[in-house]
Amino acid sequence: MKRIAIFASGTGSNAKKIIEYFQESEDMEIALIVSNRAKAGVLTIAEEEEIPSIIIDRAYFYESEQMLFDLKQQCIDFIVLAGFLWLVPKYLINAYPKKIVNIHPALLPKFGGKGMYGMHVHQAVIDAAEKQSGISIHFVNEAFDEGGIIFQASCAVDSDDTAKDVQAKVQKLEHEHFPHIIEEVIGNTFSQL
Repeated sequence: MKRIAIFASGTGSNAKKIIEYFQESEDMEIALIVSNRAKAGVLTIAEEEEIPSIIIDRAYFYESEQMLFDLKQQCIDFIVLAGFLWLVPKYLINAYPKKIVNIHPALLPKFGGKGMYGMHVHQAVIDAAEKQSGISIHFVNEAFDEGGIIFQASCAVDSDDTAKDVQAKVQKLEHEHFPHIIEEVIGNTFSQL
């Protein structure tokens, strides 16, 4: 049984879809939720689903390797970033090579990088008069949104779309694709060991 930790900073809509997807799995389970916000909606989901959670602060995450110790204590095999807004420190990337994935609400390499999250991304897509947007699922490295791309899916951006319209289209793609891509990546990663 592969144990997955989900890192999230917000409401947890992607986390909820991932938890639901893996509930019946005999090979993989969501074993831990990590958040950097004490009032994040994802923590309510963790409580409802009876999944252990950790609330972290910057000192804990960046000034020590306590996070790695706690992940090892929980026997975590794989990390999923689902709306987690902090840059992952090098010690975690080194400990989990090709075992940390993120979802970004745009077609990378466009509209990625520091500060490009949520509605900021969708508004940037509108402001650039893009004809399409979508999702990028990628491995995590030491820079925001620059790890190797695993999967992308796109949606049309209509001329009268608002940032909220684009958000709704992109979120539909996230919920449709992220859980099964996670399953595929974990299956591929551990079959090669």
